[in-house]
Amino acid sequence: MSLSGLFDGVDRATRAVLDRCLDGGEPTVAEAIALCTVNGRELHALVAAADELRRRQVGDEVAYVVNRNINFTNVCVKACRFCAFSRTQRSEEGYFLPIDEIVRRALEAQAVGATEVCLQAGLAPGMDGNFYVELVRAIKRAAPALHLHAFSPEEIMFGAELRRQPVRELLAELKDAGLGSLPGTSAEVLDDELRHRIAPGRITTAEWIEVVSSAHALGLPTTSTLMYGHVESDAQRMAHLGTLREIQKETHGFTEFVPLSFVHQEAPMHVKRYLPDLRQGPTGNEVARLYAISRLMLGPSVRNIQVSWVKEGIRMGQWLLSCGANDLGGTLINESISTSAGAAHGQLQTPADLRRVIREAGRVPVQRDTRYRRLRVYGAVPEAGEETALDGVVDAAERFGSYQTLTQDARFRFKLPVARE
Repeated sequence: MSLSGLFDGVDRATRAVLDRCLDGGEPTVAEAIALCTVNGRELHALVAAADELRRRQVGDEVAYVVNRNINFTNVCVKACRFCAFSRTQRSEEGYFLPIDEIVRRALEAQAVGATEVCLQAGLAPGMDGNFYVELVRAIKRAAPALHLHAFSPEEIMFGAELRRQPVRELLAELKDAGLGSLPGTSAEVLDDELRHRIAPGRITTAEWIEVVSSAHALGLPTTSTLMYGHVESDAQRMAHLGTLREIQKETHGFTEFVPLSFVHQEAPMHVKRYLPDLRQGPTGNEVARLYAISRLMLGPSVRNIQVSWVKEGIRMGQWLLSCGANDLGGTLINESISTSAGAAHGQLQTPADLRRVIREAGRVPVQRDTRYRRLRVYGAVPEAGEETALDGVVDAAERFGSYQTLTQDARFRFKLPVARE
């Protein structure tokens, strides 16, 4: 399929790259960098090409998963400059949920239709090295059918250090305990010089790759992410996508790619002005470009490009379904990390809301599981029997609690050492 005739006036270099992608090719990193600056006709052509590739690669279905986030502690030994979620061990707002409370929240989510709980948290000082494995076992005992999508590569590396064992051994033990998949967060941008600027002491690029590649080798899929719109360059963004593409071609273990816009409002590196060249997140055109380029770069191997509605808002998220994306992520009951940084898009989207947005975009709503298996395909108009218990939730903070109330709850105040359950 050629763009000639559809977008008269598109410059020759852009058209050549897009035509090659539509003919089954992939852009080089250098070509992707050039696409990062297109505007006007060229931007429209890029978006149209990405949307056509999306249609060919995954069709017109747009999926979502019903899930709950359980961020079981906000106390962290690291002080990433972009993170407004974490607290020090001396903070009066530091908390650590005991295993029985985490299990209770998992069961509460399952009762309203969740098929997944996502467990991510800070790296708490004094934490028992067996905590991660014991937590997985406890949830699977209580809710065997619930998928556990848990522990970032940063947490896996932390747990391996606590237990003084290789990363692969810890992952194997977690899988045996019932872990189903890992979030590919803590990637930020896979460039060590940049990582040192925004998060001194963060795991290295090589360590991140070691964790996700080891997980893939064991049959544990992961997501993949990029946090952008802060101090990174176009070249660093595209090199990051190139790295993900290389990993996927070798391991085939990424279920999706999720671009994550930097939320600046409460981020320490914005509030405390650590970095003079810090930006306040990406522009709207940058977001559309990145999603479209991601489809061109990753679509042949990472088929699912996921919208982060908590970063972009549901209206922008709907538009991104026309920029190469085919997934709206999860309901995200109790989303806390972006919200604490200043994101204003809430801590829950009900399944009914997600289906409405998908239908309004002219696409087919699908409820999926974590591994992108269809659970239910919906029609073009709402049908009797669609509504679930979660759809009836009006005030998510009142029904499930919020990050703010959790930080003030004396029952869960962080104390050293964290006792084993």
